[in-house]
Amino acid sequence: MTALEALQRSALFKGFTETGLRIFASIAVEKAVAAGTPLFVEAMAGESLFIIKSGTVRITQKAEKAERELAVLGAGEHLGGLALLARSTRLVSAVAATDCEVVELTQRDFAQLTPQKPQACLKLALAIAADLAARVAENRELVRELGPRR
Repeated sequence: MTALEALQRSALFKGFTETGLRIFASIAVEKAVAAGTPLFVEAMAGESLFIIKSGTVRITQKAEKAERELAVLGAGEHLGGLALLARSTRLVSAVAATDCEVVELTQRDFAQLTPQKPQACLKLALAIAADLAARVAENRELVRELGPRR
Protein backbone atom coordinates (compact mmCIF):
# COMPACT_ATOMS: atom_id res chain seq x y z
CA MET A 1 0.00 0.00 0.00
CA THR A 2 1.33 3.43 -0.92
CA ALA A 3 1.18 6.58 1.18
CA LEU A 4 -1.59 7.84 -1.12
CA GLU A 5 -3.66 4.70 -0.51
CA ALA A 6 -3.12 5.00 3.25
CA LEU A 7 -4.41 8.57 3.16
CA GLN A 8 -7.43 7.48 1.10
CA ARG A 9 -8.30 4.90 3.79
CA SER A 10 -7.94 7.33 6.70
CA ALA A 11 -11.12 8.90 8.08
CA LEU A 12 -9.13 12.08 8.69
CA PHE A 13 -8.78 12.55 4.94
CA LYS A 14 -12.32 11.66 3.91
CA GLY A 15 -13.72 14.39 1.73
CA PHE A 16 -10.31 15.21 0.26
CA THR A 17 -10.05 15.20 -3.53
CA GLU A 18 -7.48 13.09 -5.32
CA THR A 19 -5.45 16.28 -5.79
CA GLY A 20 -5.62 17.07 -2.07
CA LEU A 21 -4.55 13.55 -1.17
CA ARG A 22 -1.62 13.76 -3.59
CA ILE A 23 -0.49 17.02 -2.00
CA PHE A 24 -0.11 15.32 1.39
CA ALA A 25 1.24 12.08 -0.06
CA SER A 26 4.07 14.19 -1.52
CA ILE A 27 5.29 15.12 1.98
CA ALA A 28 4.50 11.76 3.60
CA VAL A 29 7.27 9.53 4.89
CA GLU A 30 6.54 5.81 4.95
CA LYS A 31 8.10 3.90 7.85
CA ALA A 32 8.24 0.30 9.02
CA VAL A 33 8.04 0.01 12.81
CA ALA A 34 8.92 -3.24 14.58
CA ALA A 35 6.66 -4.57 17.34
CA GLY A 36 7.61 -3.04 20.68
CA THR A 37 9.11 0.09 19.14
CA PRO A 38 7.70 3.45 20.26
CA LEU A 39 6.41 5.89 17.66
CA PHE A 40 6.59 8.45 20.46
CA VAL A 41 6.64 8.53 24.26
CA GLU A 42 4.74 10.54 26.80
CA ALA A 43 6.23 13.98 27.59
CA MET A 44 8.41 14.13 24.46
CA ALA A 45 8.02 16.90 21.91
CA GLY A 46 5.29 16.14 19.41
CA GLU A 47 6.23 16.94 15.83
CA SER A 48 4.28 14.50 13.61
CA LEU A 49 0.94 13.04 12.66
CA PHE A 50 0.93 9.29 12.00
CA ILE A 51 -1.50 7.25 9.93
CA ILE A 52 -1.36 3.50 10.43
CA LYS A 53 -1.05 1.59 7.14
CA SER A 54 -0.90 -1.86 8.73
CA GLY A 55 -0.52 -3.43 12.16
CA THR A 56 -1.65 -2.13 15.53
CA VAL A 57 -0.40 0.58 17.89
CA ARG A 58 -1.04 0.67 21.66
CA ILE A 59 -1.76 4.06 23.21
CA THR A 60 -0.79 4.20 26.88
CA GLN A 61 -0.41 6.73 29.66
CA LYS A 62 1.58 6.58 32.87
CA ALA A 63 -0.60 5.95 35.92
CA GLU A 64 0.39 6.06 39.57
CA LYS A 65 1.96 2.59 39.71
CA ALA A 66 1.71 1.27 36.19
CA GLU A 67 0.98 2.07 32.60
CA ARG A 68 -2.68 2.36 31.59
CA GLU A 69 -3.77 1.27 28.11
CA LEU A 70 -6.13 3.84 26.59
CA ALA A 71 -6.63 2.39 23.11
CA VAL A 72 -5.36 0.07 20.42
CA LEU A 73 -5.38 1.62 16.96
CA GLY A 74 -5.28 -0.20 13.64
CA ALA A 75 -5.03 0.33 9.90
CA GLY A 76 -6.58 3.57 8.67
CA GLU A 77 -6.53 5.23 12.09
CA HIS A 78 -4.41 8.26 12.93
CA LEU A 79 -2.64 9.65 15.98
CA GLY A 80 -0.77 12.80 16.89
CA GLY A 81 -2.86 15.21 14.85
CA LEU A 82 -2.34 18.25 17.05
CA ALA A 83 1.42 17.90 16.71
CA LEU A 84 1.04 18.53 12.98
CA LEU A 85 -0.39 21.97 13.65
CA ALA A 86 2.10 23.11 16.29
CA ARG A 87 4.86 21.69 18.42
CA SER A 88 3.39 20.23 21.55
CA THR A 89 4.18 17.78 24.34
CA ARG A 90 2.88 14.24 23.90
CA LEU A 91 0.27 13.37 26.51
CA VAL A 92 0.49 9.63 25.83
CA SER A 93 2.88 7.01 24.49
CA ALA A 94 2.32 5.13 21.23
CA VAL A 95 4.08 1.79 20.83
CA ALA A 96 3.78 -0.68 17.96
CA ALA A 97 1.85 -3.67 19.35
CA THR A 98 2.64 -5.62 16.18
CA ASP A 99 4.95 -4.95 13.28
CA CYS A 100 3.50 -1.83 11.66
CA GLU A 101 3.76 0.35 8.65
CA VAL A 102 2.92 4.01 9.17
CA VAL A 103 2.78 7.19 7.16
CA GLU A 104 4.28 10.20 8.94
CA LEU A 105 3.51 13.83 8.18
CA THR A 106 5.86 16.18 10.02
CA GLN A 107 5.01 19.59 11.38
CA ARG A 108 8.06 21.03 9.61
CA ASP A 109 6.94 19.75 6.19
CA PHE A 110 3.34 20.83 6.84
CA ALA A 111 4.52 24.35 7.76
CA GLN A 112 6.61 24.56 4.58
CA LEU A 113 3.65 23.36 2.51
CA THR A 114 1.17 25.85 4.00
CA PRO A 115 2.20 28.94 1.94
CA GLN A 116 2.22 26.85 -1.25
CA LYS A 117 -1.08 25.01 -0.68
CA PRO A 118 -3.03 27.05 1.90
CA GLN A 119 -6.47 25.62 1.08
CA ALA A 120 -5.36 22.00 1.43
CA CYS A 121 -3.55 22.77 4.70
CA LEU A 122 -6.54 24.65 6.09
CA LYS A 123 -8.80 21.73 5.16
CA LEU A 124 -6.54 19.30 7.04
CA ALA A 125 -6.30 21.64 10.06
CA LEU A 126 -10.11 21.83 10.16
CA ALA A 127 -10.35 18.02 9.89
CA ILE A 128 -7.96 17.67 12.85
CA ALA A 129 -10.01 20.20 14.85
CA ALA A 130 -13.27 18.38 14.04
CA ASP A 131 -11.71 15.05 15.06
CA LEU A 132 -10.53 16.56 18.35
CA ALA A 133 -13.96 18.06 19.02
CA ALA A 134 -15.59 14.67 18.42
CA ARG A 135 -13.16 12.97 20.81
CA VAL A 136 -13.81 15.58 23.50
CA ALA A 137 -17.57 15.12 23.05
CA GLU A 138 -17.20 11.34 23.38
CA ASN A 139 -15.26 11.82 26.60
CA ARG A 140 -17.26 14.71 28.03
CA GLU A 141 -17.38 13.25 31.55
CA LEU A 142 -13.61 12.77 31.70
CA VAL A 143 -13.08 16.33 30.51
CA ARG A 144 -15.41 17.65 33.24
CA GLU A 145 -13.42 15.77 35.87
CA LEU A 146 -10.31 17.67 34.83
CA GLY A 147 -11.89 20.89 36.07
CA PRO A 148 -10.51 24.37 35.51
CA ARG A 149 -6.77 24.85 35.34
CA ARG A 150 -5.21 26.85 38.13
